[in-house]
Amino acid sequence: MNRFSLAVSGGIARVTEAALGPWQTAVIRIGFSATWLLFLLRELPHRHELYGPDGPWSWDLAEQLVGSNGSFTTLMWSDGRVWFEIVYALAVLSSALLMLGWRTRTMSVLFMVGVLSLQNRSVFMGDGGDNVLHLMSIYLVFTRCSQVWSLDARRAARDRAARARGERVTDRTGPVLWGVLGFVLVAATLAGRMQGDWLIPAVLWTVWVAQALWWLVGRRAGTGEPRILLDVVANIVHNGALLVIMAEACLIYATAGWYKVQGSRWQDGTAVYYPLHLEYFSPWPALADLLSTSGTMVMLVTYGTVLVQVAFPFTLFNRRVKNVLLAVMMTEHAVIAVVLGLPFFSLAMIAADAVFLPTAFLRRLGGRMARARERLPHRGGRTPVPRQREPESPEAAHVGFGA
Repeated sequence: MNRFSLAVSGGIARVTEAALGPWQTAVIRIGFSATWLLFLLRELPHRHELYGPDGPWSWDLAEQLVGSNGSFTTLMWSDGRVWFEIVYALAVLSSALLMLGWRTRTMSVLFMVGVLSLQNRSVFMGDGGDNVLHLMSIYLVFTRCSQVWSLDARRAARDRAARARGERVTDRTGPVLWGVLGFVLVAATLAGRMQGDWLIPAVLWTVWVAQALWWLVGRRAGTGEPRILLDVVANIVHNGALLVIMAEACLIYATAGWYKVQGSRWQDGTAVYYPLHLEYFSPWPALADLLSTSGTMVMLVTYGTVLVQVAFPFTLFNRRVKNVLLAVMMTEHAVIAVVLGLPFFSLAMIAADAVFLPTAFLRRLGGRMARARERLPHRGGRTPVPRQREPESPEAAHVGFGA
């Protein structure tokens, strides 16, 4: 009984004392925001046909669908072209800033709003990767994904160095962002724009109030206990969201694998042959013909795909096997991006896979990136930015309004 109690208490301490997986959450933050940013930039000339007023999915059809399912989209607040351009531009900007890790908490909320607004406006525009982005954009809001590899982490290191020198650190940008976004949120709610499903409005209001509470406790609390309590709550929420992201990735592969098992083309080993010869999925016909000339190769790839997808969730209990299958799946998605012409679907799935990357590998990668950055020439007279410290304590894991 004592051993069981120690195990339970150790598990509780691990979940509450720190935000787990700082490098993994940083990778998925960068991966998903970069995927959405590249997609928006790629479709910039066609944005009006995809999500705007010139699309085949008209305003009336979108209004009927949103009215029936209650999905959240700011594009239904107005049918004007100017409003569409504003929403699209904000989606691009928030994706870029989230990728860089600037005011990450705020940008994660705006990133979610941009993804949901565009995708729920035209639900038939996508290739499968949009479903993954749709879900992950919501989960990212609850993670503390700016602990490493972010501008927020660099700002935190700079602020710690300033406090160590006895200087006073004041954050003006965070309160301004909070005030502006709060004004928009209040105005949209009073204007009745938040009708429909309650989930996304509840998330927006919860994050807005939580940011205010975090700032007030940090500035006004006489002791450190309230801040520690909020930090524990934030760690629990982060770790829960990280667990959901991992479970979601496993569920995607498990369901895909088991549905493939039931298909006759997957059972006889010929399923991979057919998409290689569909015009829509053949950007390189000569390459597709080359890959499908060998029946044995087609059969091995078909059966191997099913085996990897079905087996992957079970390999999480064995680190070495998991790492091998993880490399195989990422390579497979990279091949799909080139051969079948589905780059954004593949990028989204690779970003989802990245949550399982080994911490040691990511730390080595971060170290090499830091050394490469240090070799770059610096402009004269510029004060070097303190190196990011690894998140060893709760205080290092959260940065004011932007964490």
